[in-house]
Amino acid sequence: LLGQILDHWFESEPLKATLATDAVIGAMASPHTPGSGYVLLHHVMGELEGQRGAWGYVAGGMGALSQAIAQAATARGAHIFAEKAVCHVLLGRDREAQGVALQDGTEVRSKLVLSNASPQITFLELIPQEQLPKDFVQRIQQVDTRSPVTKINVAVDRLPSFLAAPNARDGQPLPHHQCSIHLNCEGTHLLHQAFTEAAHGRPSSRPMIELCIPSALDPGLAPPGCHVVSLFTQYTPSMLAGGQSWDEQARNAYADTVFDCIEDYAPGFKASVIGRDILTPPDLERIFGLPGGNIFHGGMSLDQLYFARPAPFYSGYRSPIPGLYLCGSGAHPGGGVMGAAGRNAAQVAIKDFRHL
Repeated sequence: LLGQILDHWFESEPLKATLATDAVIGAMASPHTPGSGYVLLHHVMGELEGQRGAWGYVAGGMGALSQAIAQAATARGAHIFAEKAVCHVLLGRDREAQGVALQDGTEVRSKLVLSNASPQITFLELIPQEQLPKDFVQRIQQVDTRSPVTKINVAVDRLPSFLAAPNARDGQPLPHHQCSIHLNCEGTHLLHQAFTEAAHGRPSSRPMIELCIPSALDPGLAPPGCHVVSLFTQYTPSMLAGGQSWDEQARNAYADTVFDCIEDYAPGFKASVIGRDILTPPDLERIFGLPGGNIFHGGMSLDQLYFARPAPFYSGYRSPIPGLYLCGSGAHPGGGVMGAAGRNAAQVAIKDFRHL
């Protein structure tokens, strides 16, 4: 359990609660849920520029990371088709992958197909079900994809000034503006309370908020004096109680709750807002293809990790379809901006390609 790990190393409740957010990030789970300790450790594995467990901002925004990977690929002869939706995977007589068909009718032939879409999209939408083992299809259908995440992107005309650390007179970013700021995290009981509300179909009345200001480190993201604020919030159920939908009224009501909380820590924040973009779990699914809005393509619970990710006997990136590989967050070792699944899948695919 997460609590046992944190109690062993730390005494301060606010510190333990702040660290606990990484144990429940993207998970419809409480810090008291068995297995939450692994999710915390998952988020601090690896290193960044020699610093173990460190995280960083991507200069130019997260899209710049995708562009860097794309540029490295094209420099080595890859052809990239953007905004070209895949309709289905092309199969040969022996059920082997032979390429993909695009929605515009174009067919791209290949001996290997690697999918970093979710297991649900890859196997339940792009492959005819009769071509897959029934128990495999059932396993993919049963993957827990519940997500508590609502992401809110905010444009502001000045830096938030927190009661605990007021801004300098010149309005320049201070050290805390360049870090991840955790609000409503004074105690793990608050996180558990927020989870409990969502488990009953209600958005948290006091949500867990991770607030980042990437423009404090990367000024090019916003006009002079202005900033972009990224709010990663929990807990919001994908399905609201009573069959209520995430309509405009529900989305704005939840965002107002989040902004009211921030206002308590940083008076004047609401008045500084120029615009906001609210992405509830259904929005994350519709826009980014995340099943249930889950940022990891499926829960990072112990029954859905290691040899069971995405399904028993298929954790090695190969699938029931010869020549089709899974290389996204739904594959081992799971989600996070680390590229491990893609790197591992590529190595398996290269090994197989030599024998084709």
